[in-house]
Amino acid sequence: MPRRRALSALFVPLVAPQVANAAAPVTVFAATSLTEALRAIATGPEIAAPAPRLVFAASSTLARQIEQGAPADLFLSADEHWMDYLATRGLAVPGTRISPIGNALVMIAPVDAAQPIALAPGVDLLARLGPQGRLAMGDPSHVPAGRYAEAALSWLGQWPAITSRLARAENVRAALMLVERGEAPLGIVYATDALAARGVRVIATFPAESHPPITYPFALMHRAATNAAARGLLDMLAGPVAAPVWMRHGFVPAR
Repeated sequence: MPRRRALSALFVPLVAPQVANAAAPVTVFAATSLTEALRAIATGPEIAAPAPRLVFAASSTLARQIEQGAPADLFLSADEHWMDYLATRGLAVPGTRISPIGNALVMIAPVDAAQPIALAPGVDLLARLGPQGRLAMGDPSHVPAGRYAEAALSWLGQWPAITSRLARAENVRAALMLVERGEAPLGIVYATDALAARGVRVIATFPAESHPPITYPFALMHRAATNAAARGLLDMLAGPVAAPVWMRHGFVPAR
């Protein structure tokens, strides 16, 4: 018996402090287009343990999950609309919203068919698609990149003619993969997505005036209103420590 009590005395002090001091990681719900840059930031030396938990999907999908009670501490959206959606429902903490980075919209093609195209009103995209080809882009009914693409195509005067030839993807990365695999001859994605891919080339950049500014709002979610770690991470993601990483992955300061 004395020996058994001595072993127990050794065991308890080793385990109990670890449980007592354990901190839950900050959970970040982020737009798919932020994947590489955010992973690089989250594994950087400035991040205190435990590392944040990253969840990537289309902004619309993430916003609706948060609305339904998903445990997000931070939301990093690919457009202002889906942050507005959460703010009007009282799910984003007032005063914490900031839009530190922006992006550009580009047209891509497979590497072996990357002929430049001039994106100006009157351009004939159907001729570039060919008789059977489809234009890959995020579904404009719910994907931010798709809504930007619809605006740009409308500016070009191509939207009515092209709607029946769209390959509507669930997010911008899915659209990119359709082009990368050769399943679509053209696609519209963010410049940062094209930069992260090997199997596509940018054949044109849409003029800034062809679509609303592409900005990424970040905010603290209501469940994390008093979470100091979540607030600190938000400040870091929107501040000078993270800025060089965002820029290295192709993002630009928001206009």
